[in-house]
Amino acid sequence: MAVTIYGIRACDTMKKARAWLDAHAVTYSFHDYKSAGISAGQLEGWAAQLGWSVLLNRAGTTFRKLDEAEKTDLDEAKAIALMQAHPSLIKRPVLDLDGTLLVGFKPEAYEEAFARRA
Repeated sequence: MAVTIYGIRACDTMKKARAWLDAHAVTYSFHDYKSAGISAGQLEGWAAQLGWSVLLNRAGTTFRKLDEAEKTDLDEAKAIALMQAHPSLIKRPVLDLDGTLLVGFKPEAYEEAFARRA
């Protein structure tokens, strides 16, 4: 099973998710948005599967610091461009389990997702 976790190394939620994966002996690769970036194509694929509004982190300081013009009239194309330009706008973590995506970290959701794959 291919498992990739996407996020930012210093994020507390990322640390919890990675600790959960480590504690459950899950082999995974880690993709750090800050150092490796994220492609528009990857974001478009995720948005097609989940919806762009699920991916966009409106609660963080990065979103609050955007100009009002950037925050208004959001649509998929504008949100994807913003997330690509400011990876901190992507909710974390995004866990990819062979093409099935989980956004955010909830231990019970991880338990369920890995139990279905066992």
